[in-house]
Amino acid sequence: MILTQLKTTRDFIQQRSLEGSKVGVINLGCARNLVDSQMILGRLKKNGYRIVDPLDSEVVIVNTCAFIEEAKKESIDCILELLDLKKQGKIRKLIVAGCLVQRYASELAQEFKEVDALIGIPTLPKGQMPPQYRLTPAYFAYVKICESCFNQCSFCAIPKIKGKFSSRTIESILAEVKELDRQGVKEINIIGQDITAYGMDLYRSKSLTRLLKEIVRATQNIQWVRLLYAFPAHVTDELIDCIANEEKICKYIDLPLQHISDHILGDMNRGIGQQETIQLIAKIRNRIPGASLRTTFIVGFPGETEEDFKELYQFVTQTQFERLGVFVYSKEEGTLAYHLPSQVPAPLKKKRLRILMQTQQGISRKLQERFLGKKLKVLIEERQKPGVGDPKNQGHVYLGRSEYDAPEVDGLVYVHSAKPLKSGDFVQVEITDTYEYDLAGELV
Repeated sequence: MILTQLKTTRDFIQQRSLEGSKVGVINLGCARNLVDSQMILGRLKKNGYRIVDPLDSEVVIVNTCAFIEEAKKESIDCILELLDLKKQGKIRKLIVAGCLVQRYASELAQEFKEVDALIGIPTLPKGQMPPQYRLTPAYFAYVKICESCFNQCSFCAIPKIKGKFSSRTIESILAEVKELDRQGVKEINIIGQDITAYGMDLYRSKSLTRLLKEIVRATQNIQWVRLLYAFPAHVTDELIDCIANEEKICKYIDLPLQHISDHILGDMNRGIGQQETIQLIAKIRNRIPGASLRTTFIVGFPGETEEDFKELYQFVTQTQFERLGVFVYSKEEGTLAYHLPSQVPAPLKKKRLRILMQTQQGISRKLQERFLGKKLKVLIEERQKPGVGDPKNQGHVYLGRSEYDAPEVDGLVYVHSAKPLKSGDFVQVEITDTYEYDLAGELV
């Protein structure tokens, strides 16, 4: 029987017949979803559930994503696969949670009657964070400081799914960060749909810089503080200077621009134009020498002409972003762009994506060469399998990241070492080889 009345984790916990069950989670989508999964599991563990690998669990929770069409399809495919396992008796219960449920609860209830519960998005508290069951390695963590987005982009369904923009208090974030620091975490990743709007609801001002300075002062073990998803219209001079001057803050800025044509940016309701964007990038690169800029673009937005795409292409080739991703426009119900005329045909959208990504491949390969012969601080993540990247088996090869690489989305550094290293070690590496997205080097 589908328990459509189960809308919260608390309701699920109160099902006495499931107490003590082995629970596993499959997390789909972004790092923000991962924090939600950690909150759900933390609460379950506190109430006597045993947290295990999904393959070994009696109860599986799939935390879904519904940001774009591809994400929705991945979520549906995962649900179908798990329902098949349930039919085979390999799992007892299937719980579907997250953004897909928040947006399409009634449709899911009708379509998937074998699902045992539908749970929406956990509420991000303004105050003290509830206990989390960490799903990241011991040396890094995600810290979510706000929920939803302050902007109302015409293509984006996030405000429809997440609701009104909401920030946590500085005190609650500092308490969480201090605990992670006490546990020996080396890197924290500050996340939210728009971290640059942090505090605009709570303190009536952009308060990210204030928060970052507090974090830097309050931590000892944490050596990297990484900022993810900085909405360009909200980036301040104060924030740029803070990144430049604080050693712990990674010189890495994730700045999703989405386009550069003024008329497309206007239709997207981005709140920033072409010249302002160009000036912002120049300011960042001038004040933070060597900074790594990551961005994303959308191709095929309604009304995007060949001239608009040419503008975007030229901007990419001239600006030379260190990291770049491209998405095709996804038509999302309930958004302002959904009813816009001049929808771009799917084959043309895919062609434009291929052109930009192939162009970026060459740009990235060239930019990587600047590291050749230089020494980089690298965070070791794991040891490679013997022989991989070291055909003569002459030593150890480890996977690591520089401050210019965010976990799970950017490139890696292959580290050759004559001595064993541990996950979470910071080491100096002299770069000896460069590739399109990765680097390789020797332990200094």
